Amino acid sequence: MFIVLESEVQRGLTTLAIEKTLLDIGKPAYEKVSNMLYKNYHCYIPDCYEHPEYLNETLKKIYGNSYRVIVESIHKQLEEFAYKKPVERFLKVISR
Repeated sequence: MFIVLESEVQRGLTTLAIEKTLLDIGKPAYEKVSNMLYKNYHCYIPDCYEHPEYLNETLKKIYGNSYRVIVESIHKQLEEFAYKKPVERFLKVISR
């Protein structure tokens, strides 16, 4: 029997929310954010669950104040899980 830890599920949900939001904008947006995350922080989108500040800074650099629209979309997708402390923390940090 395979047991999935709750933190792994939350990490997966967070990753999917980020990826879906970026892909809804377009594949170039997804690739640009992914590339900048790797170039500046040597991390990938799933790593943003533990390091939401990387995503926050990357979105601000690429989109300026428009990053808020992306954050709102991610927040909307994760709102039913926002009562979980790690997800709540993630959402607070990307919203700064």
